[in-house]
Amino acid sequence: MGYSTKVQLIKRKSSEQWYVNFPAAVAHAIEFTKGEEVEWIIDDHERLVLQRSEQATASLKKKLPKKN
Repeated sequence: MGYSTKVQLIKRKSSEQWYVNFPAAVAHAIEFTKGEEVEWIIDDHERLVLQRSEQATASLKKKLPKKN
């Protein structure tokens, strides 16, 4: 199941900012933390990949069951 969202643009006199908001269900499922920094990677013109730091995912990996 996907979640749709709109891309927003805020234009100012000397700059512009683009925003993509995550639905709360997605943010909770990914277990984002407030102020967490992520990196966008451009895969192609159809896909952006959001990459988290190893530090952000280290504690999450401890929660996952180990693969046999």
